[in-house]
Amino acid sequence: MSLSKVRMKQNKRMYAMLAVCVLLLLALTVRTGYLQVVKGENLQKQAIEQQTRDRIINSKRGTVYDRNGKQLAVSASVETVTASPAEVKANSNRIAVEKVAAGLADVLGMGYEEVYEKISKNSLYEIIKRRIEKEEADRVREFITNNKVSGIRLDADTKRFYPYGNLASHVIGFTGLDNQGLEGIEMVFDKYLKGSPGRVISAKNAAGTEMPFKYEKFVDPQDGLNVVLTIDETIQRFAEKHLETALIENKLQNGAACIVLDPKTGEILAMTTKPDYDLNNPFYLQNEAIKREVELLPGEERAKRKEEELRKMWRNKAVVDSYEPGSTFKIFTAAMALEERAVSLSDMFFCGGSKKVANYNIRCWKAGGHGSQTFVDGVKNSCNPVFIEVGSRVGEQKFMEYFSGLGFTQKTGIELPGEAYGIFHDKVNFNEVELATSSFGQSFQITPLQMIAGVGAVCNGGRLMRPHLVKQLTDSNGNVVVEYESEMIRQVISSETSKTLCGILEQVVSGGTGSGAYIKGFRVAGKTGTSEKIPRGNGKYIASFAGFAPADDPQVVCLVILDEPSAGLYYGGQIATPVVRNILEDTLNYLGIEPAYTPEEKATLETTVPNVTGKPLNEAKNIITNSNLKVKIEGGGDKVLSQIPKGGIKVNQQSTITLYTEQNQTVTKTVVPNVLQKSVVQASDTLSRSNLNIKIIGAGSTPASGEVVSYKQDPPPGASVDVGTIVTVEFRRIEAGE
Repeated sequence: MSLSKVRMKQNKRMYAMLAVCVLLLLALTVRTGYLQVVKGENLQKQAIEQQTRDRIINSKRGTVYDRNGKQLAVSASVETVTASPAEVKANSNRIAVEKVAAGLADVLGMGYEEVYEKISKNSLYEIIKRRIEKEEADRVREFITNNKVSGIRLDADTKRFYPYGNLASHVIGFTGLDNQGLEGIEMVFDKYLKGSPGRVISAKNAAGTEMPFKYEKFVDPQDGLNVVLTIDETIQRFAEKHLETALIENKLQNGAACIVLDPKTGEILAMTTKPDYDLNNPFYLQNEAIKREVELLPGEERAKRKEEELRKMWRNKAVVDSYEPGSTFKIFTAAMALEERAVSLSDMFFCGGSKKVANYNIRCWKAGGHGSQTFVDGVKNSCNPVFIEVGSRVGEQKFMEYFSGLGFTQKTGIELPGEAYGIFHDKVNFNEVELATSSFGQSFQITPLQMIAGVGAVCNGGRLMRPHLVKQLTDSNGNVVVEYESEMIRQVISSETSKTLCGILEQVVSGGTGSGAYIKGFRVAGKTGTSEKIPRGNGKYIASFAGFAPADDPQVVCLVILDEPSAGLYYGGQIATPVVRNILEDTLNYLGIEPAYTPEEKATLETTVPNVTGKPLNEAKNIITNSNLKVKIEGGGDKVLSQIPKGGIKVNQQSTITLYTEQNQTVTKTVVPNVLQKSVVQASDTLSRSNLNIKIIGAGSTPASGEVVSYKQDPPPGASVDVGTIVTVEFRRIEAGE
């Protein structure tokens, strides 16, 4: 082979090698570029994850306060046990993984298999147990120290706690395992309450264990904001106590709801749904019968049924349910007619027990009817034929305009999840019959929240205020971050119409179907309601009453809805009015609103029994009689040694005070007679003959006392009590009244 051919062959090899090197360099360059440009961000993230351990430190969730600063939901400091399985396994030469699992399981009260599975995983971070208290956390620290365990840590955490248990449960809501809000205010304001979590970032090697040098970076958690509600914890308690009593006494099959509102601001002072649930244990079914049913079901079916029942239990009836308002809606029909001057207070109507509209004969609740009556009497009597006529005078177009203007076609925008819309007729289908039934509150549905907002507008000079539950957001130092102002939506009727209607509705309570809500010294106004649930004829009713006080300057509006009473009575005038009366009376006294008694009321007021023990008999008799009380003397002495009732107790005027004048004289006992289903006069006489005093509450206090009977007494019949004891007797109307 010639020299030239050898050189050519060498050159070819050299060029080939060069080409291969260039291709390799090009491939390396492309690969490097791909890794740096295309995959760089992801690889960098993986490198950081491989070289560091990142632990989340939960922030402290903000507190939920009532309007007076009482804590309704708080976050307590606890700790969470976490593990780095790689570290635990790397240090098994000091203590075996099995021994770590057994020790932790014993300290934490957990199953061995559960703990072992977590700490032996091929992972970098595992949560062993969340939110343990200090005592349990100290035992974990002691175990770690004594056994020189690596990879087990305690991180600061918080645990949600509700100091009042089930109070306002449907308003406040609750949180889940990760402190996220799941219901109520906790859910709606979660982004403000939760704050920002902190982090602990530490260096580690490829095996996931600690580096020879110590490196940790802390990012402090940011506490959440506090939520200040419009709810007043004391008024909330009043509402819950009396609604719970109504739930039991009336054997309500579908629960009850109550809202208490400040009509001037739209602030909700109380909102409750019964039955309720314990916020500290929200996944526990409160109804034991349903709970037993659920537990008997097989696996998947049991889980599904439990979820359904929990959803029902958490359901806020005052916000997410709609209902036919019945006669409480007559408030608004009357407002429309008065505002449009379609009716005057003295206009005469006739009720023969029914009224024919088109081809339908629509009945009044009172068989035989109310006869001739004025418009005011028609409102007091809650007469359907009167309101059918009034509605027709208003007309279909105006009725729909006012219905919309009063807010019944829109959500209120309350700060709670799941608010429902009302259901009303389409304009094209709203004709003579629909107008007639709508005029007395049937054939459509609204929500309790819409109803109380409308009543608030009628009694607040015609100003419709947006109902709201949140006053402020504050920081950890109490500084106001956000202020939620009261919002007027629109003027729906004139102040003159509002004033006139308040006066009419006051008469509903002082001498009409709402007499069960009468309170001495307070001018209570309102309207009863009874609606039969669909399908008609099923015997299921909703009884309600919307009341406010004082009638001349309303400070508080209260709505109570009792769903499917099954104890016999179902009219709102019979069973809903006493509940509102009790809530209003407690609330008005709590707010410091001074009673203003009429001359007739003053004559029946309670008086304080003077203490005459130790006084000469004649002087004691004068003191008692000057207090407008009667005297009964036991014994032949000339000095009072004891008395029943004792001094300082409040009794009705003309009650009898028994004075004992001899030594060793025992207080006479007597048996409380049964005064149920009696008139005021009959009950008073019966108790007087047994030497007992009576305290009259409810409808028996009104001028229409001849139309009422007693239905509750305390002490109960048959009880053995001292002579002179006060027996509290509650009365209700005989005549039903929608």
